[in-house]
Amino acid sequence: MRIDEQLKGAYERLTFVSDTAKLDAQLLLAHVLGVTSAYFYTWPDKVLTSEQIDAFERLLIRREQGEPIAYILQQQAFWTLDLEVAQCTLIPRADTERLVEVALALMLPEKAYRILDLGTGTGAIALALASESPKSSVTGIDFNQDAVALAKRNALRNRLDVEFLQSSWFEQLAPCHEFNLIVSNPPYIDPNDEHLAQGDVRFEPKSALVSAEQGLADILHIIAAAPNYLAESGYLVFEHGYDQAEAVRAAFLDKGYSDVKTYQDLAGNDRVTQGRKAGN
Repeated sequence: MRIDEQLKGAYERLTFVSDTAKLDAQLLLAHVLGVTSAYFYTWPDKVLTSEQIDAFERLLIRREQGEPIAYILQQQAFWTLDLEVAQCTLIPRADTERLVEVALALMLPEKAYRILDLGTGTGAIALALASESPKSSVTGIDFNQDAVALAKRNALRNRLDVEFLQSSWFEQLAPCHEFNLIVSNPPYIDPNDEHLAQGDVRFEPKSALVSAEQGLADILHIIAAAPNYLAESGYLVFEHGYDQAEAVRAAFLDKGYSDVKTYQDLAGNDRVTQGRKAGN
């Protein structure tokens, strides 16, 4: 079967499970052939071997069952990075780039900062900040040892110097560690949220998605503990749910933070909130 014929059939099958059926099919076949999607426009009439067709069919079935493309291909683009992904942690999403933008806006380009990324997962946020602020010292923390190993591989993959440690939030850090900036995309979904049974999140680890107290438990814990690890006037910046901004701002203010602000994501939803540790 020719490439264009194979792709046409794949588009039709994936239309029922994906809003990006054409792109999905191209990515899967490009992975099998070891080419870029431009190849399909140059050689649409190239005939595939039976081995190539079988390999494509196996990947196509996984996508038809709803498995995310990033898990199938074991990679995902984020910021300017190419990241390995695995089912031990979340798939980096475009909305999280807003957290990186907010964090960078709090930093002077020529200055060296001490930065901590809590719940680092693939290392996406920590590595993005390190890529934009090479003078800074960046540490990423995750409670999942497999995620820590994955983040370390991504540091090597992108040739970035970031320290990754296994810890449950601040547990393995001494209070003498003082960071100018702490960032986090923690679990923030209510355990009863119906979206947990829909889309890509069905395949992602619930431990990286779900938090008690209507999704706020981990955020509230970090807000309370972070002043012990922030330098004077240091910032704590969160990604959170679209409907949690008011509660997050209230928690910041209750613990004495200043300069509390919320920022919107690409869709105009409240997505990132910052707070500044009060000075003496």
